Amino acid sequence: MFTKILIANRGEIACRVAATARRMGVRTVAVYSDADASAKHVAACDEAVHIGGSAPKESYLQWQRILDAAKATGAQAIHPGYGFLSENEAFANACAEAGLVFIGPPASAIQAMGLKAESKRLMESAGVPLVPGYHGADQDPHMLQHEADRIGYPVLIKASAGGGGKGMRAVEKAEDFAAALASCKREAINSFGSDAVLVEKYAQRPRHIEIQVFCDTHGNCVYLFERDCSVQRRHQKVLEEAPAPGMTPELRQQMGLAAVAAARAVNYVGAGTVEFIVEQPPEGGMRFYFMEMNTRLQVEHPVTEAITGLDLVEWQLRIASGEPLPLTQEQLHIDGHAIEARICAETPDNQFLPATGRLDVYRKPTCTSFERGSVRVDDGVREGDAISPFYDSMVAKLIVHGRTRAEALARLDAALAETRIVGLSTNVQFLRHVVASPSFAQANLDTALIPREAGVLFHQDKVGLNLAVAAAVAQTLLAERASEGKDPFSRRDGWRPHGLTVRRFDFEYLGEAMQASLTYLHDGALQLALGEVSGLLTFDALPAENGTLMDLRFMGQRQTVQTWQREEIVHVFCALGATQITELDALAHAGEAAHDVGRLTAPMPGKVVSFAVKAGDAVKKGQPLAVMEAMKMEHTIAAPADGTVAELLYAPGDQVAEGAELLKIQTA
Repeated sequence: MFTKILIANRGEIACRVAATARRMGVRTVAVYSDADASAKHVAACDEAVHIGGSAPKESYLQWQRILDAAKATGAQAIHPGYGFLSENEAFANACAEAGLVFIGPPASAIQAMGLKAESKRLMESAGVPLVPGYHGADQDPHMLQHEADRIGYPVLIKASAGGGGKGMRAVEKAEDFAAALASCKREAINSFGSDAVLVEKYAQRPRHIEIQVFCDTHGNCVYLFERDCSVQRRHQKVLEEAPAPGMTPELRQQMGLAAVAAARAVNYVGAGTVEFIVEQPPEGGMRFYFMEMNTRLQVEHPVTEAITGLDLVEWQLRIASGEPLPLTQEQLHIDGHAIEARICAETPDNQFLPATGRLDVYRKPTCTSFERGSVRVDDGVREGDAISPFYDSMVAKLIVHGRTRAEALARLDAALAETRIVGLSTNVQFLRHVVASPSFAQANLDTALIPREAGVLFHQDKVGLNLAVAAAVAQTLLAERASEGKDPFSRRDGWRPHGLTVRRFDFEYLGEAMQASLTYLHDGALQLALGEVSGLLTFDALPAENGTLMDLRFMGQRQTVQTWQREEIVHVFCALGATQITELDALAHAGEAAHDVGRLTAPMPGKVVSFAVKAGDAVKKGQPLAVMEAMKMEHTIAAPADGTVAELLYAPGDQVAEGAELLKIQTA
């Protein structure tokens, strides 16, 4: 076994690998960029080496610097994690040439499976069923358009060297193909260094089911069952679970043996995932088609660990050091059900736009044991850390395990309800909506689940106006009480010798302005009125490390509520969900101008990729105007109103801050 390894990655996967290495007595070396100088993964390792600037191309993709760091610190092996250099055959070869063990498959296997088109040709020769499509080398746009027309729409354009949903576009009709192809190629070359693509028939209601495989250097290969990763947005996974609902033992074995055959075909070593598209035709049964092989550890590997009781990172280290597989296929068994939710910094109600900012509050649910716990959180951040625009938007992975799928679902919802994040927008509430949706709850799964259930997933606030206002008012009153001194004249409880004290509160909730009034009654009770709604407000403060925790009662509702206030925004958390309400200071907003719809600003920090218009062009509301790149994804920015482009304020390639004005539109 190794005595020291270098982890060529960052964030939660670097922390994850370091945790297993520490348990095994293996010392670890972290590498970090300028942006990650104080990151959690740096502190999680025994040593750390700075390797460059904040952008991945300046640091985590600089493999010569990583090799130099490994040699300088005496590391014997390099664990690549996932993403970055994990599927780069040149890096794997360079490790071998430098006398370092690459904790992953041979470079030849990465090369064979790394290019989607090549891997599909390889699987076709091995008799593995494929989705109809074009996997050839000719990349002429007109030829690709011709192939798409031949296959029939809808089609899926995929970066041949891609993964993680990047460099992928679904095209519904022929006239949209050229623009989608250009965007896909731009994203592919930025993410993978190659703009080669393949075109496939886009299955209408497919499931995405993958098989975890492990192979050693002694000729042994096993499959550790399947994961269902069908719930996706932007072709990126949102929720993953194991085992796949509705999977029969016969189909599990067929897919498992096919995955093992695929791995053996390229002399695979280590952890890998063979991904399949699974369809259920009208005549019944299930058909599966090879999609791709990921030659690395997957983001969703914890659900496999939960149902098998194994540590897959430990298996990686043992196999890379030359040991045989710890178990045979007959010794592997499934126990219970596990689900993983990816908590991301993004705004689901605004097309999942990535968010950046500081984790002012980051409270995780109560976790149990690392390996087999019913609740587990894998993350690479701490309270106070910033989510930057340079890397992926994932904050954490929340993994739950139960005896049954129903038990795991209930446990996941309860754990999400305990999660508290303040400082930036996240998808936590959206995940709760997905878990509670009819399709997910009943395991009616396919990759179109999110758009199909849009009515119950988006723009849903389960807390409600009454409870939000009551919580904000109670939070204000508790803060005032805490600031009172012994002097009776410092009391702010509304007492007066005659008449009643009535206070007005101005709020903004879900974009709507409103007023509430609070009346201090003579018996000390509080009467809260909001429009036609009026009732007694009672609350008791509960002990809390920070924030305000209270037992709140208003209009027949009783909830344990926790609030944090940041400037005017009150963040409200309870078992029903989470929401925000703005407590307006009328004086602070006096004289503010109306919103200028002629200004178009960057919704997040990033780089301007292109403009689709020039000064003088007439535009319609919703028309694409510009493309920005942030968090390794492209985002199209549309016109907010009809008008004429007055001026472009940036050029393609420019870096812009969030809120920067990109162009001016003269509106009617």
